[in-house]
Amino acid sequence: MLIAIVAFTLTCTLLVLRGYHQDAAITPGDMTQPQSIGRAVGAEDSWYAKTSAVPEEETSALEPMSGQGAPQPEEHVHAKYIEVLGNNYQPKPAAMPSWLPQTKTGKHRAQLTNESQVILANNRDVAPYTQEPEDDSLLILTPVKNNAQHLARYFALLDKLKYPRSRISLAFLVSDSTDKTQQMLIESRQWYQEQAPPELRFRRFDIYRQDFFYALSRKQRHLREKQKERRIMMARARNYLWTRALENEQWVLWIDGDLEYYPPNIVRDLMAYDKDVIVPNCLVRRRNVQGRWKHSVYDRNAWQETAQSLEMIKKLNETDFLVEGYKSLKTHRRYLDRFPKNETVVPLDGVGGTFTLVKSHVHRSGVGFPAWLFQHQVETEGFAKLAKANGYGVYGLPFYYIRHVTN
Repeated sequence: MLIAIVAFTLTCTLLVLRGYHQDAAITPGDMTQPQSIGRAVGAEDSWYAKTSAVPEEETSALEPMSGQGAPQPEEHVHAKYIEVLGNNYQPKPAAMPSWLPQTKTGKHRAQLTNESQVILANNRDVAPYTQEPEDDSLLILTPVKNNAQHLARYFALLDKLKYPRSRISLAFLVSDSTDKTQQMLIESRQWYQEQAPPELRFRRFDIYRQDFFYALSRKQRHLREKQKERRIMMARARNYLWTRALENEQWVLWIDGDLEYYPPNIVRDLMAYDKDVIVPNCLVRRRNVQGRWKHSVYDRNAWQETAQSLEMIKKLNETDFLVEGYKSLKTHRRYLDRFPKNETVVPLDGVGGTFTLVKSHVHRSGVGFPAWLFQHQVETEGFAKLAKANGYGVYGLPFYYIRHVTN
């Protein structure tokens, strides 16, 4: 029995040592092979191949400033971000690491290594994205899909805005469009930023494309059973746009691509309230049976909870989704047309996205548009709930009107 145990122990030891030597034999060249990185990819897809393929003009920009930093190691000089340890690696003698401060002796002096120089150079490159917001700078965000017929009016309204062009940035997300929306936006950018008089040029004019391969017919678009999936796709589009486009602007303004009218001084008017999130009352006009125009609330996503709606919510299941504007679902919420004249600014629990002004620090703190159920809401209404859960104020102006086109 004792002999069997000793034999088994020796066998295990030999197997471990054999595995150790095999692992130690992996070289940087071997790491480009599929079996060495644990997934079925070719050499061109490995991280090592990508690192070693950095063009000379890019790697030269990462070199430390002359006279500073430790000399570059002789081996693997191409690996600027990841250092691959060779087989001849030996641990250094036990000593206090250079990054530990020696305050008692006063002998320690911080020195910048090559790696530190790379980090500092990178930080200088991304500084515009991390600096303090510029006062009164405004980023206008508009997701669009097959919006070509409304773009002329969109820019006509922008041209009437009483706000300095030098402080306005524009960003569009084109998704799943099959009409001329993208081409018209490209042509608009070329005109405004290259040919228009300087006073008409925007601070930035960016166009992004991200397709989600989601389509609904006109008949299906407003079906209640389609609203959850439709609004989740819209939330994804909004999140893609603001996370990509927001730089150092102080304010973010979400505008629908098919608004019919808003006042020229609306931006300054909304900013004057100094709220984290604020919306006007978006109306739509339709002809009644007598042929006269009649205005009604278009954006039913802007609402305030009531005692009755809160009681209704208590009875819901966790997975229940709430949506406004359907006779088959009464939520008992208070819309912007249900407030008396003396209530000019009111707290809200849900907002829409037709014309929504947001202080940029709300987005920067991580408040986006939920693409999952948050307190039974998604997208813009979920955004309002999430903002309030994070301590931000959400408000509406019942008697400050804008108008949406008639669908």
